[in-house]
Amino acid sequence: MPASNQERDANTHAPALNRREFISTAVTAAAAYGLRTNSRTAEANRLELIGFIKPFQKLPYVQIADIAAEIGWSGIECPVRKGGTIEPAKAQGELPKLVEALKKNGLALTVVASDVEDAKDPLTRTVLRTASELGIRHYRLKHYYYDLNKAIAPQLENFKTKVRELAALNSELKIQGSIQNHSGKNYVGAPVWDIWELVKDQDRNAMAAYFDIGHATLEGGHSWPLHAKLVEPMLSVVSVKDFIWKRVEPKQNDPQRTRAKNDWRSEWCPLGDGMVRPEFFTSLRNSGFNGPISQHFEYDVGTGREMIQAMKKELSVLKQWLSV
Repeated sequence: MPASNQERDANTHAPALNRREFISTAVTAAAAYGLRTNSRTAEANRLELIGFIKPFQKLPYVQIADIAAEIGWSGIECPVRKGGTIEPAKAQGELPKLVEALKKNGLALTVVASDVEDAKDPLTRTVLRTASELGIRHYRLKHYYYDLNKAIAPQLENFKTKVRELAALNSELKIQGSIQNHSGKNYVGAPVWDIWELVKDQDRNAMAAYFDIGHATLEGGHSWPLHAKLVEPMLSVVSVKDFIWKRVEPKQNDPQRTRAKNDWRSEWCPLGDGMVRPEFFTSLRNSGFNGPISQHFEYDVGTGREMIQAMKKELSVLKQWLSV
């Protein structure tokens, strides 16, 4: 006997959802979407977003802590170096005061920007031991420089010796040093591969790479993904800033006026307004990196409320790029 239309429909189509089933399915789908979105946000939030306080490094400790908390950082990178927030010779007495001021606002002193370059320097052990005893786990070394009148390879071997000796001291004191890449014709770290060469054989808990995407983009142009990937396994801290290229306007009486027409210079600018690409932060998030990300401000951010608003705005851009 031929099947009825109703029977044929039942055999050829999935059963229609009733109202309760439809609502249940919709809620499940929405929850799954929310879970994916929240997962991305959680991934961004697991990263420690801090700020390099150089633009307001000379303020009283309480003010430094208040400003950092208002901006929304979880901690700071502090200059403990000549001309910085704390002079190295005063670190033993002053670092605890700053750490205490930060703690009252729920913040940490996460990274020390130091003058450390040689384990034999009398102040090095004092600064690093004090930092370690206060629970500070990261510091970046003072920059090394090449002498362009000499062969590069032997100089790199000399820097390797210094780094190896510092790594041994770091292991003893239970603190991690890191070498920052920096743009400039004679900076150790400008091409990034030399940081890899200096760090590759060291205990990663003692010596690592401090990767600055702004300097890497300035020096590497389109090759920054190669540089980032090279040092990814040895990353300690990532720093963030942005820049643009500007044509140099020659002066009327400049004897090199013709040549100067083709000259360009880099100029630091707010994050998102320059050459640094959001793709770096997607790659960073996917890499599993879970160290501090330090915001740097090398352009004029003003003072007072103007400065705070500029830094808040950049933090918002950074969070957006990390959670996309």
